[in-house]
Amino acid sequence: MSSEETKTFTRAEVAKHNTNKDTWLLIHNNIYDVTAFLNEHPGGEEVLIEQAGKDATENFEDVGHSNDARDMMKKYKIGELVESERTSVAQKSEPTWSTEQQTEESSVKSWLVPLVLCLVATLFYKFFFGGAKQ
Repeated sequence: MSSEETKTFTRAEVAKHNTNKDTWLLIHNNIYDVTAFLNEHPGGEEVLIEQAGKDATENFEDVGHSNDARDMMKKYKIGELVESERTSVAQKSEPTWSTEQQTEESSVKSWLVPLVLCLVATLFYKFFFGGAKQ
């Protein structure tokens, strides 16, 4: 769908499509007609019907959909929300795990704290349980 032929809808128009026979979702200011997808949705059709006619952006992101799911959405897109009613909701991104080495300071803390705790526990044990030998 090119930008020249992109249809726009208001929230009121989207709200009218809230049944299992006519299911529209608003996600990231885009409008999707997911009626044909109801039976295929891995989470069950109830999840989609519950959000029908509403802004489902937050719920969609909370679930943590895969990139495949996001790609699949493209074929159900029928338009966009009118400019005056759009909201700015940042898409959640996948967590990134740093493979960089830790700084020397954090490396020292990672073994120093357990070492001190172990030393304190040993002294505590010796003081209360070790000195009573007779």
